[in-house]
Amino acid sequence: MKPFEEIVSFIASAAGAERLNAFRPTKAAQQRVELLLARLKDGTIRATERRELDLFVQLDHVMSLAKAKARAKTAA
Repeated sequence: MKPFEEIVSFIASAAGAERLNAFRPTKAAQQRVELLLARLKDGTIRATERRELDLFVQLDHVMSLAKAKARAKTAA
C-alpha cells in the first residue's frame, strides 16, 4: 500500500462513513476557494494563493477518496 493510500484508509476508518459524508467546508472556506478560483481565472492570483489553492485541491481529493473508501467498507 502506498503512503497516500494509507492516509486515505486511516481517515476513512477513523472518521467513519457517516461523519465523512456529513463533512462540508465552512461558508468562509468555500468563499475563499471561490475567490482563489476567480483570481486564477483572471490571472491575478499570487504564488502563495496558488499554493493555497493547490493544497485545497489535494485535500479535497483525499477527502473524496476517504469518503468512497468508507462507503465501500459499510457496503461490504
